[in-house]
Amino acid sequence: MVPSGQSYCPLIHAAIELVGRRWVGVILLAVEDGAERFSDIRDAVPGLSDRLLAQRLRELEDESIIARVGSGREVRYSVTEKGLALFPVFRAISDYVAEWVVTPQPAFQDGF
Repeated sequence: MVPSGQSYCPLIHAAIELVGRRWVGVILLAVEDGAERFSDIRDAVPGLSDRLLAQRLRELEDESIIARVGSGREVRYSVTEKGLALFPVFRAISDYVAEWVVTPQPAFQDGF
C-alpha cells in the first residue's frame, strides 16, 4: 500500500502499461520462437490485424524491446536483450494464471 500523499513510480506504471497492451506478450513470444518477418508474426498470432501488429511493433521498437533490421521486404525482427529481460515476467504471469485464474466463461448473451 502506498503511504498517504505519495504515488506509485510513473516508470513502473509506464512499464506495466507497455507490457499489458493487447498482443504485446504474444508478439514477443512469437518473435522469440522464430517468427522474424511481419507475415510470420501475423500468422503466429491469429486475430491480430496488420494495422495493430504494425503499431505494436513500432511501440516495441521505440522502447528497444525488439530490433528491426533491413528495409522493404527484407525487414526482420528480433527480441533485444532488453526484451529478453521481460521473459521472466511473462513466466511469472503464466505461473500466476495457471494457479489462480479460472477459465474464462463466455459472456452472457443479454449483455450481463
